[in-house]
Amino acid sequence: MRQHIPIPHDRLLYADCYVKMHTSFLSDRIKRKLRGIYMKLHKADHVRGEITVPGDKSISHRSVMFGSIAKGTTEIHNFLEGADCLSTIGCFRRMGIDIENKNGVVTVHGKGMHGLAAPAETLDCGNSGTTTRLISGILAPQNFDVTLTGDESIQKRPMKRIIEPLSMMGADIKSVRGNDCAPLRICGKPLAGIHYTSKVASAQVKSSILLAGLYADGLTSITEPQVSRNHTELMLKFFGAELESKGTTVTIWPATELFGNRIDVPGDISSSVYFVAAGLILPNSEVLIKNVGINPTRAGLIKVCEAMGADLTLLNEDHENAEPTADLLVRTSSLRGCVIEGDIIPTLIDELPTIAMMACFAEGTTVIRDAAELKVKESNRIAIMVENLRAMGADVEETEDGMIIHGGKPLHGAVVDSHKDHRIAMTFAVAALAADGETEIIDADCVDISYPAFYEELENLQNSKRPESIWYFSRDGFGFFL
Repeated sequence: MRQHIPIPHDRLLYADCYVKMHTSFLSDRIKRKLRGIYMKLHKADHVRGEITVPGDKSISHRSVMFGSIAKGTTEIHNFLEGADCLSTIGCFRRMGIDIENKNGVVTVHGKGMHGLAAPAETLDCGNSGTTTRLISGILAPQNFDVTLTGDESIQKRPMKRIIEPLSMMGADIKSVRGNDCAPLRICGKPLAGIHYTSKVASAQVKSSILLAGLYADGLTSITEPQVSRNHTELMLKFFGAELESKGTTVTIWPATELFGNRIDVPGDISSSVYFVAAGLILPNSEVLIKNVGINPTRAGLIKVCEAMGADLTLLNEDHENAEPTADLLVRTSSLRGCVIEGDIIPTLIDELPTIAMMACFAEGTTVIRDAAELKVKESNRIAIMVENLRAMGADVEETEDGMIIHGGKPLHGAVVDSHKDHRIAMTFAVAALAADGETEIIDADCVDISYPAFYEELENLQNSKRPESIWYFSRDGFGFFL
């Protein structure tokens, strides 16, 4: 839960974003001043300091899911306390899994692969596509029937991409409204292994199939056009499953049991991108982001920053565990445009909106292509980024599968509609700090989906002083930056 943070009456910076879920501690005077759920931000002089971003959302989801169908106890440290991951906890609790959430540690008391119980009601996945798609693979072979639903956004997102392969395995899974979207009705049945060739590089699709494959009769494999993030493969192996990855194909063997484990969730690189961007585009800035996951299937942001000439240094790299980590040190930089396309796209799909915003502050043109998947996220992120960047004065073009950004044109404040998309809201909160005038973000509270403390931490970095030195440690020794 969010710790109580007092808000001075004369500072409305955070007040609006709390109004839906966190109004209990706001004064009546502040509440009377609110005109809706929006956030007002102004230009900042700099950002400086150290920050630790929340735990990785993908890993947090999977830890709860795999722990629930494992034998024994799974202890999850640095779990992301965002609305999406809490939706996953809620779903498994409704299926009889005892899950404790105390003192920053989530403990899942797993009941084994066949220990889930039929829920008494529809499972609500909230805004979480990960919950909806991955849990479908687990539910398809169970011995009970269940209905999955979610919020307005989830009920518009494409589910045919999992309905098709799971049906090929013998699953009885249907879109209740016949539009290939949630709500989904799943009637548990025995499954058979298949080889599936996916049209999209999607970790959610891949994971849904692999989870169903745990229960299938025979081998199950999936081939993608490019390799998507591999957290499922790494964690399933850690829990005792047998998998093999060759090129863009992953094969899983049927399992009789998974075993609970301890999971230390690294910081989410998709949450770090906002502070990376702020540190690069604001003058006189320096930000150290601690313990960030740098899994190669997620680390496209680092490669793009290098291509754009960013002053970004990896410190304290740790490759001892399956999920490598590092501290990211970023400093104000003169950025240049670049082309972002091909195999790198799945490794930074969630960071692309923020990268597009960064490109507005780069010299030259940045081209983003092969990113049509952005259209079917929580919102159509291509159209919404273009709409809002243009409102702030950017020179940007929408393409069928991406954007073309002509950098170097100053941005000014504007009214920005987040469309209740957390990544859009956070991206434009950073853009506002580098834009002239006032920027107002509508539905700013949607950041609770993945980063409930985002606005507070962004504000703290504007008020922090630069540390006298930053120490680092590596295999070759240690030192410090002045």
